[in-house]
Amino acid sequence: MTTRIRTGCMSDLPPPRDPGLQFLKWLVIALTATLLAGFVVLVFLFATRFPNPQAPLPAAITLPDGATARAVTRGTDWIAVVTDADEILIYAPDGETIRQRIAIE
Repeated sequence: MTTRIRTGCMSDLPPPRDPGLQFLKWLVIALTATLLAGFVVLVFLFATRFPNPQAPLPAAITLPDGATARAVTRGTDWIAVVTDADEILIYAPDGETIRQRIAIE
């Protein structure tokens, strides 16, 4: 009596199922889905929550004679210019009218 033994290659056998690898696979899928959902939420919030653009800055801001601007910032209805003489000039939105002068001590 002859016994036959199947001698196929290893690819004929199903891969072994490791529960740890299955868990890791689903964990990676869940984390990828979470990352994509978070990215979509961030893009949505950036697109909807930023305020509407304000009116454009004036073409020129008239500084007092001899003053040089070091920094400029803008509020809702004012423009502030810090000069090299350590003074803050608060302008109206037109950039011509000085509303207030503040000396930096």
